[in-house]
Amino acid sequence: MHRDPDRHKLFSRRAAMLGGGQLVLLSTLVGRMYYLQVVEAERFRTLSDKNRISLRLLPPPRGQIVDRYGVRLAENRQNYRVVVISEQTTDVNKTLNALASVVPVSTADRRRVLREVKRKRSYMPVTVRDNLSWEEVARIEVNTPSLPGISIDVGQSRFYPYGFETAHVLGYVAAVSEAETSDDPLLELPGFRIGKSGLEKSYDLALRGTGGSLQVEVNAYGRVVRELERRDGQPGAKLELTVDMELQKLAIERFKGQSGAAVVMDIRSGDIISMISTPSFDPNAFNNGLSAAYWKELITNEKSPLINKAVAGQYSPGSTFKMVVAMAALGKGVITPESEFFCPGFLKLGNAIFHCWKRSGHGIVNLAKGITESCDVYFYEVAKRTGIDTIAAMAGKFGIGRILGLELAEETAGLMPTREWKMATLGTPWQMGETLLAGIGQSYILTTPMQLAVMTARLANGGYGVKPRLIREIDGSGGQWRKVQGGPAKGFESLGLNPDHLKIVVEAMTAVVNNPRGTAYRSRIRRHGYEIGGKTGTVQVRRITKAERRQGRRKKKDIPWKERDHAIFVGFGPVDQPRFAAAVVVEHGGGGSKVAAPIASDLLFAVQRRWQLKNTPGQQVINDQAPSVRGFPVDDKGRPG
Repeated sequence: MHRDPDRHKLFSRRAAMLGGGQLVLLSTLVGRMYYLQVVEAERFRTLSDKNRISLRLLPPPRGQIVDRYGVRLAENRQNYRVVVISEQTTDVNKTLNALASVVPVSTADRRRVLREVKRKRSYMPVTVRDNLSWEEVARIEVNTPSLPGISIDVGQSRFYPYGFETAHVLGYVAAVSEAETSDDPLLELPGFRIGKSGLEKSYDLALRGTGGSLQVEVNAYGRVVRELERRDGQPGAKLELTVDMELQKLAIERFKGQSGAAVVMDIRSGDIISMISTPSFDPNAFNNGLSAAYWKELITNEKSPLINKAVAGQYSPGSTFKMVVAMAALGKGVITPESEFFCPGFLKLGNAIFHCWKRSGHGIVNLAKGITESCDVYFYEVAKRTGIDTIAAMAGKFGIGRILGLELAEETAGLMPTREWKMATLGTPWQMGETLLAGIGQSYILTTPMQLAVMTARLANGGYGVKPRLIREIDGSGGQWRKVQGGPAKGFESLGLNPDHLKIVVEAMTAVVNNPRGTAYRSRIRRHGYEIGGKTGTVQVRRITKAERRQGRRKKKDIPWKERDHAIFVGFGPVDQPRFAAAVVVEHGGGGSKVAAPIASDLLFAVQRRWQLKNTPGQQVINDQAPSVRGFPVDDKGRPG
């Protein structure tokens, strides 16, 4: 057969071109493979390890908080939570739908997760739900292959064994809000909590600790195959408080649901042995997830359970302020202990009449009688001679109207008015009638229960500027304890008060409780060596009209709760060698002698007895329980005897 030479040449040329093209492609492929497997081998080995090895930040255990005897007040408990990592799923919303078919996921949780996913880095886990049950954990683990990006995280959750008794001292922890985020990567960890109030907030950085790291090998589904390396972080500091948990419980019990606050402190060291505010709340609810119903209950309660009334509640001190007025008058020299005034039951100033609590009057009154029987007319006269600015200066020495430096951000300064303050604030001059009212602790004066306790402590310790403290020691690391400032009263600065004046006032306070004519005589302690001194106060919260005075006071049960007087008592004990001071405020409780004094008496008796048992060699408190007043002899009124 005849062959066409041109056609043969064309075919050979095409074959050659095709072969050449294939050779070029093969050479390119071989070159690329060489580049990837040889030149870039180390880089891709690293990338492969990054896909296989997951580096995770470990949250440190939050520091424990214990009372002065080692009783745990804040600790950590194991907590199982389900988290989602957005970079491990193509559609977070779809993943949440799948998870909702396995365990309940609320609409609120879904909205929160989607919001946090946008805010956080894609590799950071976001908590979907906390505090899972074992059954819920098992269901999620079984369905992991169909839940991309979902995993179970085991962490720790804050727990307060004595929540209601310590809520206002410790505060609480809660999830990090968007406004609280910072460069600290710990704040982005799922379930991480920070202090929101109380000591948890004040010492948050110390309690938080430093994070650790964990390297784990994971499979294609993101499930952990094995742990490669773990570097534990530094646990948070351990705080030892000055508080005695047993006295805390007794204080809460004695209030019996009434609203108010109580403070018991060591007048030498400044240790706060007890500090309560009632009604209280459950701090565990803020950590575990606050329900809308419970939050509404807290914020609508007229007795304000969220406010720490011991340091933020502001009250007129009433007659408990009379010792300050007496010290100011004695210091200025406008009266002597023997100075006498006649009390007919009222005092006239111009067209105004200022009444004494005793309508028939106290007759002739000197300083000791004025404090013992709490004569208002006597202190109207004393205040008029002393002047508001001199009284204010003396009040400042006792901590009234001052920030005391307690370790709580909630602490307020109260108010001690002066002529200058009124003009600057209200734009009107000070009136003499306001000075008279200040003489009995009313007018514009506002104090906190903590300030009243400090005032009493400075009177009873000989005039030293003791400062309150809640932290006794801090365990920073490795068991190295650091003591916090505190010590004998003489370690604090002297207030420069006349010792003779202090003695006169303290003896009068002793008579208030132990003299049959004293306003707190029914709350005396008969047991030898435990006797206390103090001062009652009854604070009006509204003006009493002339018509009401003519008709006589209504019975307590007929007066709306918000219109009843505040009941106040400040005291110290024992009288022979004072060691402890107390201040009790019962909001709208009525008379200080009937309501506040019995509570303070019980607390002062209990703290003295417990202190003796704890510090006497060879004696122990059985089961570490504080001696209740019911465990000791009582008189026919139920008072400790």
